[in-house]
Amino acid sequence: MPDRRRNHVIDLARACSVLVVVVYHTLVYRVKLIDGRPVLEAWAAPSWLYPLTWLLMIMPLFFVAGGFAHTLTLDRLRAAGGASVGHWLAGRGRRLVGPLMVFVTFCAVLFSAVTWAGWPDAAEVSRLLMQLLWFITVYLVIVAIAPGMVRLHDRFGVAPMAVLAIAAAGVDAWSFAAGDYTVRNLNMILVWPLVHQFGIAYQRGWWRRGPVAAAWASVTVGVTGVLVLVFGFGYPATAVGFADLPIANLQPPTVAMAFLALAQCGMLGLVERAGVLDSLSPAVQQAVGILNTVAMSVYLWHIPCLVASGTVLLLLSLIVPALAGALLSPVTLALATVATVFAVIPLLGRLELWAIPPMGETQHSVLAIVTYVLLAGGTFLVWQTGTVVDLAHPWSSIGVLAIWAGWWTMRRAANRTAAGAAR
Repeated sequence: MPDRRRNHVIDLARACSVLVVVVYHTLVYRVKLIDGRPVLEAWAAPSWLYPLTWLLMIMPLFFVAGGFAHTLTLDRLRAAGGASVGHWLAGRGRRLVGPLMVFVTFCAVLFSAVTWAGWPDAAEVSRLLMQLLWFITVYLVIVAIAPGMVRLHDRFGVAPMAVLAIAAAGVDAWSFAAGDYTVRNLNMILVWPLVHQFGIAYQRGWWRRGPVAAAWASVTVGVTGVLVLVFGFGYPATAVGFADLPIANLQPPTVAMAFLALAQCGMLGLVERAGVLDSLSPAVQQAVGILNTVAMSVYLWHIPCLVASGTVLLLLSLIVPALAGALLSPVTLALATVATVFAVIPLLGRLELWAIPPMGETQHSVLAIVTYVLLAGGTFLVWQTGTVVDLAHPWSSIGVLAIWAGWWTMRRAANRTAAGAAR
């Protein structure tokens, strides 16, 4: 029988991952005052920090946690006889579409307004900001295929993982041979679903039950795999990109992310076996629960909060130049950004909660599928082209409109009774 307990190891890993993402992005760019003028420069991390980028690379944990949670949810739905396509897509999609719609609407209004006002770079700035939606786009795809992937794991075990791993390695080889890193975008739908399979396997007991040697072997194979790829096959030495190494192993992903996820699953299993997180205090459980509840909102809004906090610190530095060194330091910016995020998110909470479509007793399966396609397609277009809505930017306009349409139709797809009453 599947283990249905609240898994504190997974919950805590996911919560800490959110904080790591926020802090990391405060380091990507630095603001300095040179001759009294602010200068923005990309950060080139020293080589001795490269190993730390692997230790702190937490993106695989999001997908592992997703696989774990999806498996639990699907088990419950199947046991209750409610695992229809419409129920699954509406149930998972509505939780994403609320925060997504609020965020995209805010950015669409802002960047469209400044574009109409004549700022020529607004569309490009919007496109760059929307790069963070790669995660939402991929996650929407993974949610859609999750029921099938759980069935594949339960029937074939490691075989689906092997197929995905071989295909991802083939994409890497093609990319390096062609000298074209964009080929690696294919790994978005190979590497991350593979890591999601690890989460399914983790829920089914891999690494946390059975011989403890299996967990240690997973750590060993994962770490060795990363080292062999970096030192033996010329993969980028860092997990994430920096100014002097803009294309690393994360975006687009390489098979090194899968090896890292394998090691992380082994470590999660060892921590769970040790029992150190079996019992958390009520206060810690509440904090972890809150952070996981608002994780999507934090992910979406942390870049605007980073810009806002950085602007305030910069203005203070211009007013009091003697404090510029301390105010513009990465530590100060990280603390200010975290504080800003957790001040803004509660204010947005009510709006995002209102924007999440309610789930009814029955769902409209056909409309749920159409809605999900609108959301996934719209998010992809916004990720690629930004949020400017005008005739000169048709693809970003279509993307924003698709997300709006998806949000509107989700309110009907998730509650068939209400949809019928509305007609």
